[in-house]
Formats: sequence, C-alpha cells, structure tokens
Amino acid sequence: MTLRNNLDQIDLHILEIITKNARIPFKDVAAEVGVSRAAVHQRVNRMIDMNVIIGSGYNIDPKKVDYKTCTYVGIFLEKGGFYENVAEQLKEIPEIVECHYTTGQYAIFVKVYARDNEHLKEILSGKVQKIPGISSTETFISLEETFKREVPIHN
Repeated sequence: MTLRNNLDQIDLHILEIITKNARIPFKDVAAEVGVSRAAVHQRVNRMIDMNVIIGSGYNIDPKKVDYKTCTYVGIFLEKGGFYENVAEQLKEIPEIVECHYTTGQYAIFVKVYARDNEHLKEILSGKVQKIPGISSTETFISLEETFKREVPIHN
C-alpha cells in the first residue's frame, strides 16, 4: 500500500524505528521490519533523496556545552515585506537555532540558545534588534524543556 510521498508501510516502519534511535544498526532494523539489511539501506537512501529524512548528526544537550538559557522570541516587523531580508540576517546569528514565519501576533518566531541572561541580552539588543525591518521583539525564557520528539510515524 502506497501512502504519502510514495512511502509504503515498510518505509514508515523503518522511519518509526530510526526516529526513536538514529544510531540503531541497519541489521537490527532489518530484523524488526522483516527485510534485508540492503533493503533498509536502499530505502533509507531513497528517503534521504526524497527529503523525507532531512539532516543528519547528533542531538547535543545545549546545557552540556554551556548554553543554559533557552529562549523563544516573537519578532514584530515594520512591514510583512521585510520577512525575507530579516530571515536572512537572523540566519547569520548562530545562537538562533529555529526560525518560523508565523501567523498571529508575531511575523517571526525564533528559538535562541544563550550561555546566560547577559549573553541573551547581547544577542537581542546587539544583534536581533539592530536588524532593519524589525520593529520590536517579545522574549519568553523557557524554564525547562519537558520533552522533545519527532513527529509520530504511524504505519
């Protein structure tokens, strides 16, 4: 049975397994899914080529590398037409790890990691708020990340 993006039940089962543990050996995935290791490898590569699987790497605990302050910032623009230029400049700030063009109160919503509140102040007033087209910002400090996960894969 073919589903969204030309993915079948085997693809979805593979995705379900590897989103829970990206370091699981393909031989273990193959055993659980009931296909060969080569089939798992081919299917994963196909899903990478299709941009179903995006990026690769390890998830790093920001606190372990001295980024103790997680913040969300709502950004107001002078005009909606400034979005692309502002987004390009926000991309140049390495502490901004996510950027979303949104509906509602804010035009842009970003996630920022800072070493501490002083560093956050430097990022906000020294970089973000100096970008032409930004009229103001509203900052929300996260006290704790309760959980984080990938979208659910149902096969």
